[in-house]
Amino acid sequence: MAVSKVFCADLELMNIMIEEEVDYLADSRIENLKGISSDIPKVLLRLPSISFAEDVVRHSDISLNSEIETIRVLNKYAKEQNKIHGVILMIDLGDLREGIFRKDEVFETIEHVTKLNHIKLSGIGTNLTCYGGVIPTHDKLVELVDFKTEIEQKFNLKLDIISGGNSSDLELVIEDRIPFGINNIRLGEGIVLGRETAYGTYLENMYLDVFTLEAEIIELKEKPSVPIGEIGMNAFGKIPTFIDKGTRLRAILAIGKQDVDHGELIPIDLIQILGSSSDHLIVDVSESNKLFEVGDILKFRLTYGSILSLMTSKYVGKHYE
Repeated sequence: MAVSKVFCADLELMNIMIEEEVDYLADSRIENLKGISSDIPKVLLRLPSISFAEDVVRHSDISLNSEIETIRVLNKYAKEQNKIHGVILMIDLGDLREGIFRKDEVFETIEHVTKLNHIKLSGIGTNLTCYGGVIPTHDKLVELVDFKTEIEQKFNLKLDIISGGNSSDLELVIEDRIPFGINNIRLGEGIVLGRETAYGTYLENMYLDVFTLEAEIIELKEKPSVPIGEIGMNAFGKIPTFIDKGTRLRAILAIGKQDVDHGELIPIDLIQILGSSSDHLIVDVSESNKLFEVGDILKFRLTYGSILSLMTSKYVGKHYE
């Protein structure tokens, strides 16, 4: 499953995924799935809200679920729309985000699901590393395969999808250590940042600069490195601290916290990020080999979190090369 949530299902990028003929297009927001037109099955990754269940059935083919009450509502709208909606039942293997934790509840839920005429139990899945940081080891994922075996025997059915997790599975895949029976993973960061997420290892032959931020210098002046006057709370209710480095050449860039957390930016130039306010990013360019001027552009590499917030911000232009 190619996951588009980090770039908000941007149509330019979605077309690339569609051209590559991925097996599934997946996103956490039904609002994003609405805008995708393709014959490739669409999957809602975040557990559906009951209040959005009608749209979930209309705009996705499969959704990840853990609550039988929600699945019953999906069945209701699937019947109204004359559809069969696929469900991947999520099982919590210890990361403690979404999924059914107790084994008996897993079986109880499946028993109820199999009685719903407009719901297909497409498979089972789990999520690791996203909340608790639990590593998807071979033995951990064998637990999911064991669930598959027991469910198929107990209910005399065939599960099509055994979804073992996200980009944190990539090391197991590359080293051919992923358990037999896991036939699906949900890839977002692995695609856009070229790395697996269990250990942060970059992947061979992948690009690290698919996304970059360019921000313009709107002020360039020498100033003291410590504010002058009594220090109180800043615009975000924090009391800042400063190190006295004397007078420094400081640049203000036209980007701010409303768009991105400055701690998630990785400078390409030899500069130091000092901080940001709502609409301004302040950097120290004193050590750079370049002679900057007002109007010059500084570039930054990005993390998963910074891509997510920048793509979400309506104030940030998106350009393609």
